[in-house]
Amino acid sequence: MPCLFVDNLTVIDCSILDPERGLIGASWAVDIELHGELDAQSMVFDFAKVKKNIKQVIDLEIDHKLLIPAGYTGLDISEGDALEIEFIDRQQRKYIHHSPASAVCRIAGARVSRESIVAFLEQILQPALPKNVQKLAIELRQEETPGHYYRYSHGLKKHDGNCQRIAHGHRSQIQIWQNGQRAPQLEQDFAQRWHDIYVGTKEDVVSQENNRVRLQYDTPEGQFILELPEQCVHLMDDDSTVECIANHVRELLLSDWPDSEFRVKAFEGIGKGAIS
Repeated sequence: MPCLFVDNLTVIDCSILDPERGLIGASWAVDIELHGELDAQSMVFDFAKVKKNIKQVIDLEIDHKLLIPAGYTGLDISEGDALEIEFIDRQQRKYIHHSPASAVCRIAGARVSRESIVAFLEQILQPALPKNVQKLAIELRQEETPGHYYRYSHGLKKHDGNCQRIAHGHRSQIQIWQNGQRAPQLEQDFAQRWHDIYVGTKEDVVSQENNRVRLQYDTPEGQFILELPEQCVHLMDDDSTVECIANHVRELLLSDWPDSEFRVKAFEGIGKGAIS
């Protein structure tokens, strides 16, 4: 049976509420295969329509959203004008997320995994496929270039697109040069320091007490609130854009090594980012 493939169809950048690790950022490149009979054009599916139909559904339904495990016992959801989520992980850490329903994606099961996301995507993509396509195969692929990675979540209230959502995230590489030389030990130290971190902006903090941080802001999409343990948060003076993050990391390094010169290449997910 003929098979059409498209590698790197899109990239999913999202955050996940995980029973073991709490709030984590994730980035996957999406590869697909379409198996089926040839149509009247001697094609399985027109490439242009693959990019338009399938990529559009993936971007709309799951990208830049908070993914929650719908079957997890520590999850409580209240639905009204907005979606109120309370999540307690297995370390008894509590996360509260308030947002429009459009900022959240429910994934079946007690834990969000690569396999459960693939099953979700296969289900929602079926209506977008022509009748001659009999099988859809999806692979979610992490970037595996050499280097050190960290996972962070954030929200950009000034953004005019989906980045305004308060809990979306990335799995990102960090590259650091000290005095013109690549510094892998500093990269490793930083990646460990920001492992599963929420990067917030100080002006969005509405309360910080009892070892908890509550952030809140309003956007054209709606009101967003996130409350989480203080130990899981790193606060910046600036917005948490990747440009500001790169500069912030360089400033942190300079505070420890004031006589050194640093170049920081901070990634935002796969294949993009900023340099300071």
